[in-house]
Amino acid sequence: MSQDSTTVPETSRKLSGRRRREIVAVLLFSGGPIFESSIPLSVFGIDRQDAGVPRYRLLVCAGEDVPLRTTGGLELTAPYGLEALSRAGTVVVPAWRSITQPPPAAALDALRRAHEEGARIVGLCTGAFVLAAAGLLDGRPATTHWMYAPTLAKRYPSVHVDPRELFVDDGDVLTSAGTAAGIDLCLHIVRTDHGADAAGALARRLVVPPRRSGGQERYLDRSLPEEIGADPLAEVVAWALEHLHEQFDVEALAARAYMSRRTFDRRFRSLTGSAPLQWLITQRVLQAQRLLETSDYSVDEVAGRCGFRSPVALRGHFRRQLGSSPAAYRAAYRARRPQGGPAERPDRPDRLERADRPDRAEVIEPRTGDHALPLRRPGAPGGPTGHSGHPPHHHHAPHPEPGKPESDTYAPRLPEQAAGRAPGRPTLPGQRERPVG
Repeated sequence: MSQDSTTVPETSRKLSGRRRREIVAVLLFSGGPIFESSIPLSVFGIDRQDAGVPRYRLLVCAGEDVPLRTTGGLELTAPYGLEALSRAGTVVVPAWRSITQPPPAAALDALRRAHEEGARIVGLCTGAFVLAAAGLLDGRPATTHWMYAPTLAKRYPSVHVDPRELFVDDGDVLTSAGTAAGIDLCLHIVRTDHGADAAGALARRLVVPPRRSGGQERYLDRSLPEEIGADPLAEVVAWALEHLHEQFDVEALAARAYMSRRTFDRRFRSLTGSAPLQWLITQRVLQAQRLLETSDYSVDEVAGRCGFRSPVALRGHFRRQLGSSPAAYRAAYRARRPQGGPAERPDRPDRLERADRPDRAEVIEPRTGDHALPLRRPGAPGGPTGHSGHPPHHHHAPHPEPGKPESDTYAPRLPEQAAGRAPGRPTLPGQRERPVG
């Protein structure tokens, strides 16, 4: 279940007699990021009954017998060890220090035992890797930071990784995306336990929206698993990213990989965590974002240069992924830029997009909670940099394709019979595909 669901799944196990619903144990490891670690401590560890928030009892537990040093070199002392997990009705793993390292066996055993005894298990950001290592995500939907979602899907193929969601509630096991999404999930837990009024009161005290709409789609970038460099599909993926303006579909990619469509789909999902068609649509939308930010091409021209078969297709996929029309996205992006705006195209300096004219700009009203989540991609002004920390490549001006027509007549026609789930949304492993409308 995602953050937009209105019903909460039933937990599958009854809580054992020695555990208490109001007790929340937070499991800390050395090397964990301090931001994610502090979220459950702040939400569940402070008495805010004066504001109408029911009180939880917090147990901060060390997940290993070593000094607990956070990012930045701070050293923490946890008052409890793994034995304290036996009293908790909820166990939270804020984050794991490295997605390449296995968690301590003793901590994994304690998490399995807590789950068997009915405790609710929560993984924030890379904490999902700890839950997956314990086998608690097998056969379940889950999420994590979009940058690590492909790695989680490849390393644990039985986990249905959904990189779109801010958090996923599967009843007795819950996971969230990166950093601030941990706040969203903790507020969701309070809402589940004590109702919307309590969660709203807590959100006011934290000065955050009580419920954010949308998901991680607006942050998804071209990032792929670190292991892709050694995979035979790496060359095909690289070719696709360099030729998004050309007419090709998933069948063409499978042919380039010398694979059948079925084998290609299976291999591609194991590598990236999403269906190839939906990955391709997402990359075309990302390319549209870059052109809208760095050029004065019209929306119709952007559609053709990103491989969409028509401007209507671009607008539909763009709105589904980003909650905004292309023209409104450009207007909002430029309103946030410093004086001077984006670089103009040297070949058409006098051209102005309709949305750039104050008297003709399309106005979009923010959805509930979107005022706290501006349309900003990783690498955009004011947003995070890429995983490597280098300046993002998509701020460079686009390179016109010599010999390509300006119209969208050459844009690919993605076959409806090969389409995935709803357009712009990656298909979870094991789900049947539906035509793109």
